[in-house]
Amino acid sequence: MTPTSSAAPPAAPARARALTGIALGYFMVLLDTTVLSVAEPDLARSFGGAGVAGLQWTVTGYTLVFGAALLTAGSVADRYGAHRVFRAAVAAFGLGSLLSALAPSLWALVGLRALLGLAAAGCVPASMAMIARLYPVPAERAKAVAVWAAASGAALVAGPVAGGALTDLAGWRAIFLINAPLAAVALALTAGAAVRCPRGDRRIDWAAQILACAAVALLTDTLIALGAHSFVHAAWSAGATAVAVCAFAVRERQGHTPVLAPAVLRRPGVPGALLAGAAVNFAMSGVLFVLPLLFQQALGLTPGQIGAALLPMTLPFAVNPLLTGRIVARSGPRPPVLAGLGLLTAGGVAFGAAVWAGASYPLLLTGLVATGFGVSSALPALATLVVTAAPEGAAGVAGGLLNAARQCGATIGVAVTGAFVTVGVPDQGHHGAAYALIAPAVVCAAAAIALARPPSPSRGRPVARPDEAPPEVRDRL
Repeated sequence: MTPTSSAAPPAAPARARALTGIALGYFMVLLDTTVLSVAEPDLARSFGGAGVAGLQWTVTGYTLVFGAALLTAGSVADRYGAHRVFRAAVAAFGLGSLLSALAPSLWALVGLRALLGLAAAGCVPASMAMIARLYPVPAERAKAVAVWAAASGAALVAGPVAGGALTDLAGWRAIFLINAPLAAVALALTAGAAVRCPRGDRRIDWAAQILACAAVALLTDTLIALGAHSFVHAAWSAGATAVAVCAFAVRERQGHTPVLAPAVLRRPGVPGALLAGAAVNFAMSGVLFVLPLLFQQALGLTPGQIGAALLPMTLPFAVNPLLTGRIVARSGPRPPVLAGLGLLTAGGVAFGAAVWAGASYPLLLTGLVATGFGVSSALPALATLVVTAAPEGAAGVAGGLLNAARQCGATIGVAVTGAFVTVGVPDQGHHGAAYALIAPAVVCAAAAIALARPPSPSRGRPVARPDEAPPEVRDRL
């Protein structure tokens, strides 16, 4: 929840300590979105040759619940106090990770990953609301968000590398053991009064929240079933998806506290930011699902080598957000977002061309670098745009909407790219992998075109820079 203008921010050392703990919590939950990707071949062997659909669910079991529950988590953070939700979620994540390391079967792991996604959802919008309270000055907040985004980038760097090294050393179970100490440190750093956020009075429509989660889950199941050529299953899931969407729409119209928060969605620039966030994560997660399989089967790399091979893509995630934060503070969020989407489009085209030409690593390098800089340019700018635009008391809801859009994009990205890989994992010519890697380019190009359109005059001028926010917003933020 954003503070009121009368609330004095904590002292600088307390803010820095708290920001470190918040960033570490975000690092931990983002680490789990990528750390398992390089262990896919080891998972398949460990559980008796699990197919692509099973591997998809080990990834999407986490991102699916993560994305769907973010809508609820943002409302819960604003209602009960962001710091309480954050700390409870971090503790649950550490415990759930220890249980995941003991999973007896693939589908038990999928279930535990879903529970981890629920805990992760509690961390992210709460962390954004805590940052909004710690840094009430928009220009300072832009820099704090850049640090927060750099932590997530570091997680995306560390994920494939740590996952590969631990899998080579002790198998896939070892990768879940690193979360418990991270959770303990994050809890220690966020203890105290500096991060305390007041409670809100906005009620939560639990029926609508459940329907939203069901709609996203059923849509994902439909896409995965189509990729596996289970057309009857896909038809039933598609029908159930339609029913859930209709029921959700009816509930949203009738309820007093809608999940999609019209007050946030009506803010200039927010709808485009949500679309762009979904496109960025569609590209990032789709690529991270396909490339480890391509590297293992086409190039014969081990998990550790796969993690190293992904470094040209993941390293910019850790370093570029700090530069992007400075650009956002000077020129606003739209230029970095559009540049990032353009780089992701170029990266997807480069990947497709490289795979068609034989999938040698030097040919893939251009796509890796473009994708890394594209993601790390767009995401910090998107976070700043949405948090700055949020009405008073709705920072958690706004953060939840952005991250829900991102994680839904990630879930659909894995499902769509996995569908292509299913029909051509990499076969002679690697045609399936080529189509899978070009799909994100199409999605990002469409999002860039939509975002580049000027806003309707009736919707007002978007906030161009954090320090140019209207006085009433600047006072609240």
